[in-house]
Amino acid sequence: MFSRKLTGRAKANAPGLEDAPVGDCQVDDSQTLRGDDDASIRDKEYEPKYGWVIVVSVFFTNAHTWGLIGSYSVFLAHFLHSGQFSNPDPLTLAFVAGLSFSVALLVAPVVTRLNPYIGPQPTVFIGILVQTGGLIAASFSTRIWHLVLSQGIVFGAGVGFIVNTTVSIVPQWFHARRSFAVAVTTAGSGTGGLLYSLTTRTMIDNLGLAWTFRILAIVSFTINGISNLFLKSRSTSVGAVHLGFDVSFFKRPEFCLFLAWGFFSQFGFGITVFSMADFAETMGFTPRQGSIASAIFNLSQAVGRPLIGLASDRYGRLNVGSICTLTAALSTLLIWILAGKSFAGTIIYTLFGAFASNMWTTVAPIGVEVMGLKLLPPALSIFWLALVLPTTFAMPIALSLKGKGEYPYLGVQLFTGFSYMAAFISVWFLRALKLYRVDSLQSSSESRDRASIRHGEGVKSSRNKLTELCRGLISRRKV
Repeated sequence: MFSRKLTGRAKANAPGLEDAPVGDCQVDDSQTLRGDDDASIRDKEYEPKYGWVIVVSVFFTNAHTWGLIGSYSVFLAHFLHSGQFSNPDPLTLAFVAGLSFSVALLVAPVVTRLNPYIGPQPTVFIGILVQTGGLIAASFSTRIWHLVLSQGIVFGAGVGFIVNTTVSIVPQWFHARRSFAVAVTTAGSGTGGLLYSLTTRTMIDNLGLAWTFRILAIVSFTINGISNLFLKSRSTSVGAVHLGFDVSFFKRPEFCLFLAWGFFSQFGFGITVFSMADFAETMGFTPRQGSIASAIFNLSQAVGRPLIGLASDRYGRLNVGSICTLTAALSTLLIWILAGKSFAGTIIYTLFGAFASNMWTTVAPIGVEVMGLKLLPPALSIFWLALVLPTTFAMPIALSLKGKGEYPYLGVQLFTGFSYMAAFISVWFLRALKLYRVDSLQSSSESRDRASIRHGEGVKSSRNKLTELCRGLISRRKV
């Protein structure tokens, strides 16, 4: 579909958007517009083979961090329907899921600042210890507020120290296959979610809740510890900047659109990933069927994310990110609402899980396109903070919208679908702005070349800014 490629000077300068002073560091125009800052990294042959070792390492790390969080839908359904806690408050239980996610994002600036001082491996090891401690503490919980502290805050902080370190490492090792490499690592989240969704239900039924938490702690500590041994950063080679928070980023409209895309996408994904098991049981399906629905949703992510990464490298990262976000919106508003009353219809919707989670697949490559490779760590640090609000309140909002009668989840489904639609509008305008930046750069370069030939006779562009931006909304170019 997106067969036309940028040519000439625009092609060389396509990945980034504009230059601007950021904090105490000045970013060269050509560097920011390319999106990569080292000429050697721009060439495919300079992708070190050890990068694939990093990919495997981060894959397993994601499986035993985000994958654990993704399986909380099984815990939530168990807490709500099993009588494990007397008079459980659904909103409080929903906050446990939101807190584990949001605290993981909230510690991003701390992790970003800590990394240059102690290195990625010690930072990740701190996270492993904290995450394990949170799960062990959760095994002794007898009240809901115990879960809020242990499974919500402590466990979430541990996950944050791990994933906020690893997320910016993989893009440093790749250029031509960056999206695919990142997508493979994010598939670990779906793989872990799939395995944990199925095994957690079985362990709870056969071993009880306490030993389920302890086994999860032992397994995640072991796998994450081994994976951490192979972790290696190239921050020095690429000149990565480690700023915890830089307000000057907000002066860039493309960065604000980038944040809006993530903000609305996370509302949709946060509801979908945590509510599938409860949705199934609310509609009258068995707890086993609920865990199967949650598992297939995670399976879709495990299989679909690498495919999204391949398509992203081939057809353009913003193109694929936009289409996937639109697909998530349409599948929610059409398939989940119209077919979700039957278990078969619910399963069909869960097969679109890769589209529902596409933001997590494409965020790092798109972040490079928007801000450049050097500024990816501080850009993602702010991006994660922007996700704290939707992550924390997505499930509480969903449960508050949950009603009774024949369509108890209709309000939830509409809110989710329109959240994805708002995310699509944001990323589509980001794409249009990116095309405008590229065309403006190409036009100014051509004007300078012509002016030098004509001994100073400048060539004025007659193109209107608004017209060019609107043209970018309907353009089929690769970007």
